[in-house]
Amino acid sequence: MVDMSPHRSAQPSTPAPATPNPPATPVPVSTGASLVNWELAARTAAGLAPAGPALNGAEIGRAVENLRLMAEKSVPHVHEISRLEAARDLRDSEVLVVDRASWAKANTQSFAVMMDPIMSALAAKQAAAGKNAAAAGATVTGAQLGAVLAFLSSKVLGQYDPFAALAVPTAMSGASAPRPASGGRLLLVAPNILTVERDLKVDPDDFRLWVCLHEQTHRVQFAAAPWLRLHMLAEIEKLGGLLVGDSDHLGERLLQAVRSLGSKKDAGPDTPGRGAVLDLLQTPEQKAALSHVTAVMSLLEGHANVVMDGVDASIVPTVRTIRQRFNNRGKDRGAIEKFIRNLLGLDAKMRQYSDGAKFVREVVAIAGMDGFNTVWTQAENLPTEPEIHNARLWVERMGL
Repeated sequence: MVDMSPHRSAQPSTPAPATPNPPATPVPVSTGASLVNWELAARTAAGLAPAGPALNGAEIGRAVENLRLMAEKSVPHVHEISRLEAARDLRDSEVLVVDRASWAKANTQSFAVMMDPIMSALAAKQAAAGKNAAAAGATVTGAQLGAVLAFLSSKVLGQYDPFAALAVPTAMSGASAPRPASGGRLLLVAPNILTVERDLKVDPDDFRLWVCLHEQTHRVQFAAAPWLRLHMLAEIEKLGGLLVGDSDHLGERLLQAVRSLGSKKDAGPDTPGRGAVLDLLQTPEQKAALSHVTAVMSLLEGHANVVMDGVDASIVPTVRTIRQRFNNRGKDRGAIEKFIRNLLGLDAKMRQYSDGAKFVREVVAIAGMDGFNTVWTQAENLPTEPEIHNARLWVERMGL
């Protein structure tokens, strides 16, 4: 089930002026690319991804069209709740309804963009030490990444990818393939949405609209803050550079992180730490860099959840049932899945949702939604991690 053709949002007759995005500069394939076989990662993920629900051609067509309709329908609600004028004009990005293999392929392309500076720095360090970035190592890494993406491909309902336009076409994507819109792309993973709505026994139209509200909010965030994409890339590069500088010890620390997972089984939900391998990969400088990235991710996820939760029964008639059943899912996960989720930090991501949402709600309660929306004006207005946990600190710093 895949519809990889671009689908732009319908435009109003008099769209509000949009802040121009920085030009999308494709990221060239560098020496760092030899450390990861991205094409192998995509093929491995496609081969290992679990099969989705069994549907015939007509059912697939209806599902794709309905998801595209719900994606379109959600935008005015995002505008009304978020009060972000960027929701009026989303021509810089596109909506794609994809299957699991296509989601994995898209993520390998984005990972290649995000990781290129880090991989290049690591390759340069190895070369300076007289070491070779062997093709065998790239193959192993690509296969491992593919296995991780295969696991995730059955979990993700949707995702906004702001880095899509920065990727250079490769043999994996087809050198003649049309370049994505300059702002990125929103991916709706149809098999997963259909699986979850069936498992929860909820109204399909209502559930799909509810999911789209969250994902479209991410799309609007990056349209409202066109500087955010490059800022995030710079911060990821900074964090990666610090990790590369300590690369001689990464293997040992990774092993320690894996061993430590067992000791966390009795930890409560409020136990400090991110529950992932990065817990043990931090010098003080790494902690500071990771803290900033964590705060930004908490802001983005929390804000999307607040917008989604701002929907009432007049928009999604069965929203209360959906929320209750969706929040209860996952309590019966098996031991292996819990281990993988902890290793990858997926449960930490759920804490980002709740921490970020609490921050947004507290700011809105004090300064109103327009006051909160000053967060999208410039990088200096982004909250720090302490401010995420104490919204008044951010409000005072912003003078609201």
